[in-house]
Amino acid sequence: MSKVDRRILKTQDAITKAFIELMSEKNFDDITIQNLSDRANISRRTLYLHYQDKYDLLDKLMETHINELQRLCEESGDMDFIDGNLIWFGYFEHNYLFFSTMLASKGAPSFRNRLLALLIEDLSNEVNTTKGKNKDLNEDIIIQFVASAYIGILEWWFANKMPFPPRVMAEQVGMLLDRNL
Repeated sequence: MSKVDRRILKTQDAITKAFIELMSEKNFDDITIQNLSDRANISRRTLYLHYQDKYDLLDKLMETHINELQRLCEESGDMDFIDGNLIWFGYFEHNYLFFSTMLASKGAPSFRNRLLALLIEDLSNEVNTTKGKNKDLNEDIIIQFVASAYIGILEWWFANKMPFPPRVMAEQVGMLLDRNL
């Protein structure tokens, strides 16, 4: 990797870190480009070289995390719910400030909707309404129920500053998914 590439990555990391910190402190609408450039210790011009505006930055940041979660879904497709959830909860823990901010009241409601859509898509392959515990239940209702519950438990986990480690969350949520899907 060349020096230019490293400088670009370092600058983008500084901008991203500054943005997430600011979002955890104030409402998105109150964040200015000047706030961002000051916090990231870069010029406004440098920020505009990387992003059109704060909306572009937010979109790209959300897209990055949604794409990574999608990749993790694909990677854990053959795993049981506990092992698959361990990968997710590890990722959530590693990116705590981002996810806790995005799922908090000050966050971006559009992110919650995108995460819900990802969960619905992923869970749609797990439901069987032809036999067993979900026989004759509506598939859409089951998927909405489970996906909404998953986001609810994430919001609770972040709001309470992760009172249980990822392993415990993965085991508990994995068992609940087994019971309901």
